Amino acid sequence: MCLALGWAPLHEVGLENGRRADILALRPDGLFVCIEVKSDARDFLADRKWHHYRDYADALYFAVDADFPQELLPGDAGLIVAEEGAVVLREAPEHRLTAARRTALLRRFARLSALRLAGWEDPAGMVELQAALRSE
Repeated sequence: MCLALGWAPLHEVGLENGRRADILALRPDGLFVCIEVKSDARDFLADRKWHHYRDYADALYFAVDADFPQELLPGDAGLIVAEEGAVVLREAPEHRLTAARRTALLRRFARLSALRLAGWEDPAGMVELQAALRSE
């Protein structure tokens, strides 16, 4: 769905606040979208850290399956329903990042993207990099 919308998605993105976004996507207009995937109602009710993702995205979405009780989800977040594909049922309201936060997030996004690509291209080099980072 992200690719069909022209969004560049990254899975499992660590954020400066110690949280990890399920999906952080960069839209063609330069805005960041955070997609929090919830497997079921228990997952949503037990996980109250999703509020912290708003500080690292211009728009926050929840992605759930068709059987998820949608009334549990906050109305001030977007809604994506995945079945045999995914569709945006409700657009997320924008709350724009500050310029400093956007710059820092863009650098993190670019670095993580490049490192993941490098890992695909040179798995042995990635192992060496990880070892070097651990020794610092």
